[in-house]
Amino acid sequence: MSEQVSFGGKKLEEDDLDMTPMVDVTFLLLIFFVMTAAFTIQTSLPVPTPQSEEASTNAVPEDTDEDPEFITVKVDAENNFWVTATNGLDQECTDIKDLRTQLRLMKDDMGEVNKIVVEANEESLHAQVVAAIDAGMVIGVDQVQLMTVQEDNINY
Repeated sequence: MSEQVSFGGKKLEEDDLDMTPMVDVTFLLLIFFVMTAAFTIQTSLPVPTPQSEEASTNAVPEDTDEDPEFITVKVDAENNFWVTATNGLDQECTDIKDLRTQLRLMKDDMGEVNKIVVEANEESLHAQVVAAIDAGMVIGVDQVQLMTVQEDNINY
């Protein structure tokens, strides 16, 4: 039989681990990460859906005489942006920041612009097309027309 040794007449109790400080530290870390996280506001622009169930084989551009104030953003196969306005301005943009700046300048020159036409090459990245739509939304465009082209119609 084993004997228990007691010192000073006191019986040693089994030590329990106190979890309260660990829970406090966990909640403090949780609050810290929630408060310092960078939250971004997701914005979106409503894009009209196609009316028919079948894909169109021939794209017919709309007449520009009815709506003369619009800006065309072309995304080529190398994912570069080309911004063309109806007043004859034509500018190449290499990145999204440059695209937004150029669209803002063209809108200021043209006055009231309520439409943007995005012509995307079929080889271009989807992210670049979405960036062009978002850039139009940033400058306050209400309408977006999307077109997919097989080859670039840009005069270099």
